[in-house]
Amino acid sequence: MPRLSQPIRDDLPILDAILIGLGGLLIILAVRVAADRTGMPAAVLFVLTGTVLSVLPGPTDHLDPDVVLELLIPPLLFAAALNASLLQIRSHLRLIASLSIGLVLATAVAVGVTLDLLVPGLGFAAALALGAAVAPPDPVAALAIGRRARMPERLTTLIEGEGLLNDATALTLYGIAVSAAVGGGFAAPEGVGRFLWAVAGGVAAGLAVAWAVRLVRTRVEDPLVQNALSLATPFGAFALAQSAEASGVLAVVVAGLWVGHQSSRIDTSETRLQTRSVWRLIEFLLEGYVFLLIGQQAPEVVDGLGEYATSTVLAAALGTVGVVLLVRPLWLLWLRRITRVSDGTTLSLREVVALSWAGTRGVITLATAFALPLDFPDRHLLLFCAYLVVLVTLVGQGLTFAPLLRSLRLRADENEERRVRAEARLASIEAGIQRLDELLADERVPPDVARRLRRAYISRRDRAAAGLRSLTDDDDEALDRVTAGVEALGRLRREMIDAERDELIRWRDAGRLPDASLRVLERELDYQEGSLPG
Repeated sequence: MPRLSQPIRDDLPILDAILIGLGGLLIILAVRVAADRTGMPAAVLFVLTGTVLSVLPGPTDHLDPDVVLELLIPPLLFAAALNASLLQIRSHLRLIASLSIGLVLATAVAVGVTLDLLVPGLGFAAALALGAAVAPPDPVAALAIGRRARMPERLTTLIEGEGLLNDATALTLYGIAVSAAVGGGFAAPEGVGRFLWAVAGGVAAGLAVAWAVRLVRTRVEDPLVQNALSLATPFGAFALAQSAEASGVLAVVVAGLWVGHQSSRIDTSETRLQTRSVWRLIEFLLEGYVFLLIGQQAPEVVDGLGEYATSTVLAAALGTVGVVLLVRPLWLLWLRRITRVSDGTTLSLREVVALSWAGTRGVITLATAFALPLDFPDRHLLLFCAYLVVLVTLVGQGLTFAPLLRSLRLRADENEERRVRAEARLASIEAGIQRLDELLADERVPPDVARRLRRAYISRRDRAAAGLRSLTDDDDEALDRVTAGVEALGRLRREMIDAERDELIRWRDAGRLPDASLRVLERELDYQEGSLPG
């Protein structure tokens, strides 16, 4: 018995870690449920919850910048890139590049100049390091709110593209500024060279990893192997770029965009379903954790301010927040005058207002601020300014973004989206019928089987054509009838599938159907139910 007590004591730290992990998971689940029921942005609730937890008795997590930038950011960026549209980003690339490069540089420099004037003895290089940290928006909260509010596709693409590409600019500039502040000065040619290499090397590393992943996934059909490879892809791209002193963040984004664009060609249907589910779960957990983490840093951020005069803290904080909030709309107004997007129209004033309010900051801003060396000039003051920018933009703009979109009447045209989907659906059905006729002509399928399939496809084509006519003719009554019919079909099929599933369970419970066979049949029903409308 005495020999058993020592291993139990050794295992207690592991047990504590497990309990803390379970507690964190329960908090994430509870906050997400509360967000769904109240309609409040989940990111805002996570930050507020983390702030409350930070002042309560008990352990809180310290933000380790290396963990955030090397373990949390790559999968989050990769998941976002998988869901982004490479073609849409390319069609708006000039405007997105202006936001993700030009606006980031302008914001960083403006913050640097402002703090250099407001905080005696800080120095421009140190102030620029903070400017680089607070310059890149984190679009997670803005996109989640915008999608729920049915934000137009172009705004979604601009916010998404900016958020995917701006981190590389900010982190490269941040590294240059920190080196200058610690080393004693800027070397402009060296800084430009490092920036260009970071971009070129990051793009090359991302494309190389994406090419290797595509090569493997076209030769492996096992969905589990393909999903394991998908999980490794962002870390492989990040590590390859970082080892070459290029931008790991940009490499992850490029790899994610290319892999997501090629998914329809290289993945099986089962792989795509699994991959989508896996990455949705990863996004859900990591986003909840990082926003909770932001809230929990409040005590540490505030603790180091005692050595500064109140006037200095207020001047630095208000100056930083004011510049961040002011530069973005000014830049967008300037872009509106000089830039035309690919479809030949300029940004409207309503779009400028919406994009200005979508500049929420997040975990990358805080992680880069925490990564400042411990002996960095006025580190505590800079950390407080960065934290305040995150709170003001994330909580203030996050809570008001949806009402702003509604007041601006910026909403996607649902009928146009339905029309495009209906046209594509009809074209795909016609392609299926044509392929069936080709196989029948080559005598590669039995005629009776082909006739049954052709009747089923023609029935689908007729329903799709009727739905398309109701959308293109602007016949509200016909559209209502089609919509009601589709909804009724979905409800009836779900009732029937529930009955099928209950019968299979009765067979299993009666010992007439093995569990392995039940799972096979259940998966067939799950796929059918997943394809139903509504």
